Amino acid sequence: MSLVRHPIALAAATGVVVAAGAGVLALPASAAGKPAVIELENGTLDWGIKQSFRSYVTGIALGTIEATDGARQAADNGVFTFSDGTGSYDTATHGTDTAFRGAVRFASKAHGFDISISDVKVVTEGTSGHIDADVTLNGTTQDDIAFATLDLSAVEPGQGAGGAMTFKDIPATLTADGAEAFNGMYAEGTALDPATLSVTPAAGSPEPEPSATDPSDPSGSPEPTPSTEPTRKPTEPAGSTEPTPSTKPSDAATDAAAVSGDLADGTLDWGVKESFRTYITGPIAGGKVELGGGATQNGAVYRFGDASGSYDADAKSLDAKFAGSVRFLGHKEDGAYALDLKFSDLHVTAAQGGSGRLVADVSSKDRESGKVSTYDDLTVATLKAGAGDLVAKDDVVTLDGAAATLTADGAKAFGGFYQAGAALDPVTVAVSLDENAELPGGTSAGGDGGTSGGTSGGGSTTGGTGSTTGGTGTTALASTGTDLPAGPLAAAAALVVVAGAGTVYGVRRRRPQQG
Repeated sequence: MSLVRHPIALAAATGVVVAAGAGVLALPASAAGKPAVIELENGTLDWGIKQSFRSYVTGIALGTIEATDGARQAADNGVFTFSDGTGSYDTATHGTDTAFRGAVRFASKAHGFDISISDVKVVTEGTSGHIDADVTLNGTTQDDIAFATLDLSAVEPGQGAGGAMTFKDIPATLTADGAEAFNGMYAEGTALDPATLSVTPAAGSPEPEPSATDPSDPSGSPEPTPSTEPTRKPTEPAGSTEPTPSTKPSDAATDAAAVSGDLADGTLDWGVKESFRTYITGPIAGGKVELGGGATQNGAVYRFGDASGSYDADAKSLDAKFAGSVRFLGHKEDGAYALDLKFSDLHVTAAQGGSGRLVADVSSKDRESGKVSTYDDLTVATLKAGAGDLVAKDDVVTLDGAAATLTADGAKAFGGFYQAGAALDPVTVAVSLDENAELPGGTSAGGDGGTSGGTSGGGSTTGGTGSTTGGTGTTALASTGTDLPAGPLAAAAALVVVAGAGTVYGVRRRRPQQG
């Protein structure tokens, strides 16, 4: 791989030198006269192709993934490692050309695709490169297509075991040929998983010699002596008009004491999970999202209001409950929805810089039996508040974009749609301690109860507050949290049986399919 600008020695036994910063491979001047091409061996390519596609295949598509012929997959549907890489490094062009063993196959009978990727090669020169592969789509093979482009401009090279050169997390982008080979599931330019390349010079490769430009020896550039630093004492100069620091803590303490207490109002913004919203209103589930109890649409997420609870200024902790509900309906058959999931009476507890909880009453319909189970005060997610959150300012306390992680109990309520530990949409809270305080967002928490979109069943209501598509109406399947492939799913007639055995919530029905 290459990267040229101010070369310095990378490590012994690599046979090349790597530029720091811009990152380019180059031989030291003392290597002049050495072989122009260095043979590489024992290479590996760690590349997941696309994480969201892997999740889609083994999830909604009810498919399988196989890594064979020298490729292996990490646990928990992880990335793939292509092994036994052999190739060459050209000292004149600073380019690499490495071929790897292994094949990966993605197949789903339910969604009608069978894709194999094999004979993977990585070619680089300068700060760019590409991943080539043979791709077989539903029995038709294209050889040596440029599947992805690589961008090495910001890649920092390093050293692996046995003197291997490693290039970690190289950004990869789908090409036009790759998009076609992918059956149009993703568009050209779609970001793929980053790739990590590791190559080792074969026995007999030239050893690097120390570079004269190696900046590791700082001799001649003396550091300031520590003894000079303490002389700049942080004492206040005589005659300063600045208030003395001793006056500030008492002011802060007064403010803190004044804002502790009950909540006057507030809002909670939460989208549950972006990919789930898109799945519900997309061509597979063909469903809708209904808001009730005062909950409204706020951009792409849902807003729950009428907060009640308390705030402790000393502990910088919040205990707040919110009104409103959101209900997801999908896979309609014979007038009923096989998927029916509702969250209501949301409750947030959190402390600054620590963990918190998102609790809700949840009702969930079992996709096999049709039985509806209810869970009161279920801890749906754990929350992580930032160090700057939950500080009262102008009688308003905020929790901005707290990371939310699905719990084991939450996963059960989701009907196993997601596993414990999955990231949910972040949670944003704004509460007021005075009825006259102005909450962020003005009056956007109010409104006419949301909008309906062009989804199956869209536009109908059950709670009197309207139905919503669960998003802005512009989010394509391929740009969601799980990046469900857009092309074949949009052509639902060809690849998807919306209410049949080809979907997560339509499997193992108790009665025969109705056409």
